[in-house]
Amino acid sequence: MKEQILVTGGAGFIGSNLVNHLLEQNYDVVVFDNFSAGNNLSHETYRNLKIIQGDLKNFDDINKIPNTINSVFHLAADPEVRLFITNPDSIFKNNITSTYNLLEWFKNSSAKKFVFTSSSTVYGDTKIFPTPETTPCNPISIYGASKLACESLIGAYCNTFNKIGVSLRLANIVGPTSCHGIIFDMMKKLQDNATNLEILGDGTQNKSYLYVDDCVDALMKIFETINEKYSVYNIGSNSQIAVDSIVDIIIEESGYSNVKKYFTGGVDGGRGWIGDVKKMLLDCNKLQTIGWNSKLDSKDAVRKTVYELKKIN
Repeated sequence: MKEQILVTGGAGFIGSNLVNHLLEQNYDVVVFDNFSAGNNLSHETYRNLKIIQGDLKNFDDINKIPNTINSVFHLAADPEVRLFITNPDSIFKNNITSTYNLLEWFKNSSAKKFVFTSSSTVYGDTKIFPTPETTPCNPISIYGASKLACESLIGAYCNTFNKIGVSLRLANIVGPTSCHGIIFDMMKKLQDNATNLEILGDGTQNKSYLYVDDCVDALMKIFETINEKYSVYNIGSNSQIAVDSIVDIIIEESGYSNVKKYFTGGVDGGRGWIGDVKKMLLDCNKLQTIGWNSKLDSKDAVRKTVYELKKIN
């Protein structure tokens, strides 16, 4: 009999793709989500799926989680990297407080594994590329700092209470059901105005992008492999793509012509916003040693996302 898995944030972008995969593999899945970012689930009628609508900031809601859970995928978080500029309190409560509350439940539960989706933003403006997991973390945004704080809490809880935990530092994950990020934003702007396209920053921001199917494959590979009390893995492709090139792909794939690109120039050396990490490329050798490689590079991941989004819209 397959084990029962809790997925917090299971109705979100990455979460729903993970849930679909787990259900296809005949796992029993419990989704915990407040649906604040919508509902991407497509398998609500599966008999091996249970959905709990709740908020991790509320212990009464957390206590609705069944005591039969074997493993936890913790994906619930505030995904908006730029929100810290106007509302750092939301980042703190939805990321750090929620993770602490879930860990309090986890320490007393029969669940053994805790898989956490962290972020490449924990590294900040590193000078080491590709960036291995051993690189010192110096986040430059409150979002990145909140993810790093969650990592520390998870490591401490797993060591203290004899559990197995892992933090996964994700590159930019893209796919057709994502409702934020450069691809979604640019396509929406083009729909509103196909003549003049405003682009944040100077266009030279250069980062790694990973298609969501590759991300889910990595999550599962690590989940099936880990046995240490606590570990950290990077998840990303071995390539980068600049913002200017992403925009060109979007314009080309969307069939627009005579689009005038307008770069805002950005802040602090061409960043899109305060706290934006301008360059990111993760070293994923550690993940590759356990048998995982991305099927798509950054450019192909972007192109496939645009193609799939076009079919939806």
